Amino acid sequence: MAPYQDEKTLLLLKPRGFCAGVVRAIDIVRIALETFGPPIYVRKEIVHNRFVVEELQGKGAIFVDSVEEVPNGERVIYSAHGVSPEVREASEHRGLRVVDATCPLVTKVHVEAVKFAKEGYSLILIGHRDHDEVIGTLGEAPVVTQVVGSPEEVASLTVADPNRVAYLTQTTLSLDETRDIIAALRQRFPNIKGPAAQDICYATENRQVAVKHVASDADLLLVVGSDNSSNSNRLVEVARNLGTGSHLIDSFRNIRPEWLEGVKTIALTAGASAPECLVEEVVKFLATEGFANVQEVEVMPENVRFGLPPEIVEAIAAAPSGAAVE
Repeated sequence: MAPYQDEKTLLLLKPRGFCAGVVRAIDIVRIALETFGPPIYVRKEIVHNRFVVEELQGKGAIFVDSVEEVPNGERVIYSAHGVSPEVREASEHRGLRVVDATCPLVTKVHVEAVKFAKEGYSLILIGHRDHDEVIGTLGEAPVVTQVVGSPEEVASLTVADPNRVAYLTQTTLSLDETRDIIAALRQRFPNIKGPAAQDICYATENRQVAVKHVASDADLLLVVGSDNSSNSNRLVEVARNLGTGSHLIDSFRNIRPEWLEGVKTIALTAGASAPECLVEEVVKFLATEGFANVQEVEVMPENVRFGLPPEIVEAIAAAPSGAAVE
């Protein structure tokens, strides 16, 4: 890619923004509201984006931290990040009508955790302890699972049998950081097993690859996404690790004037839970700051789609006029 010397340039990365799991989860809440009517309860944030959550709240969704906050017998949607068996049992005990919006790629990791645990392995879950996804996965086999978040933590692990160890990962991690942790695990436990296919999801990987592709051509990378979005934070880290200044922003309002001083080329992307409308607002704002030369940089195509859960499919079929997926 040629350097941009004569005018201020905005490189708009693609793929960016919503992944298939996020689209599916948001569609589930919208269709539930249209088909069943409010209130619809949602355990935790359906996806980690404040704008999305506030928009769905405006349509009648009620977000709760625990299924204990949902009145007995009401309908509750699990977020895209998944839940532990303990949460499922609590919902059943309260007679809640559950719609599961867990991303299929997260469900894959849950299935792997159960499989390895049943086969007698000690499990090492690579991820961030306080993230909703890790909490849910950990709940599948809490007795045999330990969470590690860095290569340094590998040294302190203790397992029943060093020859019966397996690892899994959170789906939204940094590819490079995860690779280092896996290398440390393999050095410590040479016979360690991993998933048949990597757990880090396609969208997380694609967005990180796109950032790496343009990092050397940009003076600054802006990532649209919320503070609690793991994959969005990883995009910032990827750029900074390559020596490119980067900031996470919820919207154009978070852009500070000093960030733009002396900057000729900005790269712009969005985390997997950030809507395109927020990206468009950033593009418009940067145009007023002189970054009117917008060039979309598509690094790879992305055409993944996930089907809706049976509860929603059946509800659409039973509705008199049906419900349209936006």
